[in-house]
Amino acid sequence: MKRVYKITLLLGITMLVASCHNDKAPNYQYFPNMYESVGYETYSESNAFANGKEGQLPAEGSINRGFEPYEYPNTTEGYELAKANLKSPLDSLDRNSGKGKELFEIYCISCHGATGNGKGKLVEREKFLGVPSYKDREITEGSIFHVETYGLNAMGSHANQLSVHERWLIADYVLKLRSQL
Repeated sequence: MKRVYKITLLLGITMLVASCHNDKAPNYQYFPNMYESVGYETYSESNAFANGKEGQLPAEGSINRGFEPYEYPNTTEGYELAKANLKSPLDSLDRNSGKGKELFEIYCISCHGATGNGKGKLVEREKFLGVPSYKDREITEGSIFHVETYGLNAMGSHANQLSVHERWLIADYVLKLRSQL
């Protein structure tokens, strides 16, 4: 009796599978280009661009979204001009020393130290040498911002990591640290 059930079950499954296939009414694909995309040769010429070979250049005089121009050049003269003339655009309500301290502890403390004495963990481990103390230097908020933007000597630029507002907050906090030394 079990044998009859097995044969019946096998015959039923075979009929079910065979009944689903119909050559006269093929299945339709939704968005067939997604399933069967056109293959392109890597690095081949394309008519997607105006000149047929390479990508488009940005429009003349355009700037990146969110970019804020900085008029002081990355030179010694630019540093001196920023030191003498550049003032913070932050008003008394924007000067958040808690946020400035938080950013300082993330980006600056490893080299400059918690008090700004130039004795951070990387200096103590002799990974960087010659990080000056804030009290030994004649600095202004403009010079701090300029150095954060372009970098100076072994210090690299932090313009990619920090927004303009965050760099001004750090400059404000550094001046507060300097007054405590």
